[in-house]
Amino acid sequence: METEPGRSVGFVQSFDRAAGYGFVLPVGSHDPVYFRATALEGIRSVSEGQQVSFVLVLGDGRFEATEIRA
Repeated sequence: METEPGRSVGFVQSFDRAAGYGFVLPVGSHDPVYFRATALEGIRSVSEGQQVSFVLVLGDGRFEATEIRA
């Protein structure tokens, strides 16, 4: 997957559609990053193990993945 500058690549670790949040594991990291369902762009859901690209931002005291694309 080719990424634009400022975007990271990772794999969906988990996603709870009913609760509206999940975690993505950036490539080369052991620390999962939180994301909200509202951060999904052009897709309604993601699956465990799916490769995605995203932008990391500092949220409420933690990093969050935003602008998630499949």
